[in-house]
Parts: sequence; structure tokens; C-alpha cells
Amino acid sequence: MTAPEADLSGWSVAPFTGGDYTHDVYRKGTGPGVVLIPEMPGIHPGVLGLGNHLVDRGFTVAIPSLFGEPGKRKTAGYIAGAIARACVAREFAAFATDKQRPVSLFLRALARDLNASTPGKGVGVIGQCFTGGFALAAAVDDSVLAPVLSQPSVPFPMTAAQRRDPGLSAAELATVADRCANDGLCAMGLRFSEDKMSPRDRFTALKERLGDAFEVIEIDSGRGNAHGFGKMAHSVLTDEVREVDGQPAYEARKRVVEFLTRRLT
Repeated sequence: MTAPEADLSGWSVAPFTGGDYTHDVYRKGTGPGVVLIPEMPGIHPGVLGLGNHLVDRGFTVAIPSLFGEPGKRKTAGYIAGAIARACVAREFAAFATDKQRPVSLFLRALARDLNASTPGKGVGVIGQCFTGGFALAAAVDDSVLAPVLSQPSVPFPMTAAQRRDPGLSAAELATVADRCANDGLCAMGLRFSEDKMSPRDRFTALKERLGDAFEVIEIDSGRGNAHGFGKMAHSVLTDEVREVDGQPAYEARKRVVEFLTRRLT
């Protein structure tokens, strides 16, 4: 059994401009809005499989194409090239700590636009891997009610400061923390226990700041784990999902859908 995948069938596409950046955005579905930010190397078949799953569960999904070639399958070379290009892009500031990333302004504008055109109380934002922390940065905007951080990997965790950095500026985090304390904002974080690209220290720091408003799902990928996850397991909501009851990544995906449904409807 393999992870769910899909192609671009049924997705409409149009350019969207926000925060002085323009990217194509793929849209599909009806119901409350969810911005699904792709992981590296872009909108690959696994991301589209997740998008279709969310559409089937009653959401309108908007996927911004921030990098890569939409629909293209992953290869080692494709991933390496996409990461190399993204690392030098000012928009993402892949190594910086305590940094407001320009892409966050684009994502907040997209969240507001999606919120204005969909039913529900607000929108959800799912970030993954390179874009995991971008979901929390988007939650500075009041339109975002359900940020989900799946294996957030930026800033790349090369130093202790980078491992603890949440991927947004101190001012942005203060706004998010205030929303959690006073407006009922909640967030989710997902990671594999042995994932060095998405360090536990990052979630520990966020838990200290956001408290019970930050729900953490950590899946055991240690040696001899019951479900056979390798020590390199990384993509909780795409590559590692097997649609079998009890499989931890599958159950995590279910919990994300429950979280979005409860928060947005």
C-alpha cells in the first residue's frame, strides 16, 4: 500500500497577488476554506492527494504554487534543485531566526481572499516541511482560525537557536500568542519523533509560548516502532499516510480534518 496521490484534474488555476508577490493558486471544492501550502519540491501528487481528501471532506482548498512544477512527481534531483533555489530566495529566508518572512504577507492576503469567498467562520492553513511554520505566521491575520504546522523545517535547524525558532518573528509570535490567549485561536503541530529536519525543540518552544492552545501530535519513528516508520520519516500528511485504521499518520490526518471542521464550521 502506498500514500494517496492525485493529479491536477478538476483544479482551476489563476494568479494571485499579495504582499508584492504573485503566484499561481490552484483551487477546488466547496465549503469552508483551507490554504494548503505545499511541501518541497512543490505541488507534487502527494500534496494533490491531500488536497483532494480535504475537498472530499467538504472544504474549499487553495494551493499556492510557491516553488516547483505543479503535478510533477518527486525525484531526488528535483527535490535538491527546488531546495537550493528556495534557500536563496528572500521570500522564504530559510536560515534566518526571529524573521518576518515576506511569503507570510502573501499567505495572509490569500487567506483573506479565500475567507471572503467561502462559508464558515474563517479559514484553515496547513503548512508542511519547508512551509510548515508559514501556517503559524499566516495566523497573525484574523481570518485564519486553524493553523496546522506539519513537520515545520524552517529555519533549517543547524544551530540551537535555529532548532528552537518557530519560523516567524517575535512580533508575529506575540500576536499569535495574544490571539490564543484572548480570542480562542488554536494551532496544531505534527512531527515524527526522530525527524531531525523538524526538531522537537521547535515544538517545545511553541508549547511553552502557546500552552494548551497548541496541540502536538508526535509519531514514534524510533528504532523498532510498532508501525515500521523509518528514522527518516518526515511527511506526516502525505508520504507516510497509509489509509488503514490505526496507522498513526492516517489517524493524524483524521485529527487534522476534525480540527479544521470544528474550528471552521
